[in-house]
Amino acid sequence: MTETVSMLSIVKEITSALKDKPGALLPILHDIQNALGYIPADSIPMIASELNLSRAEVHGVISFYHYFRETPPGKQTIHLCRAESCQAMGSKLLEDHVKAKLGIDFHETTADGRFSLEPVYCLGLCSCSPSMQIGNDVYGRVSNESFDGVIGEMEALS
Repeated sequence: MTETVSMLSIVKEITSALKDKPGALLPILHDIQNALGYIPADSIPMIASELNLSRAEVHGVISFYHYFRETPPGKQTIHLCRAESCQAMGSKLLEDHVKAKLGIDFHETTADGRFSLEPVYCLGLCSCSPSMQIGNDVYGRVSNESFDGVIGEMEALS
């Protein structure tokens, strides 16, 4: 209960600070996600009320932009590149492997809360395709084996 109250107080603080700015919805959603890691469903009525929008309008914006999460992220987010260069170098096979290894799809989190998987549409490593990013670390020429090695190291550390 206190976690929900704390979350709603953060949402209230953010919406109050930004609600009078033109086009406030996107900056509010970005700030909430930056503060909480996602946009909680419980916050949608408050955001809608503060901006004089319907809940459907707020939810529509959240669901339209892939950047916004509606569930808490894992401890580590894996961003897997889906840009053309990575696709040409086999990222679809890597994507299938990653999804099978973690047991999740894009925009999902593993049952143990360790990893979330998100698509990204270019990490700027086109000459080292396929690529991925985990936290601040960017990896190029990622193979199924090198992915398994990185994930194995992370699992051993936690």
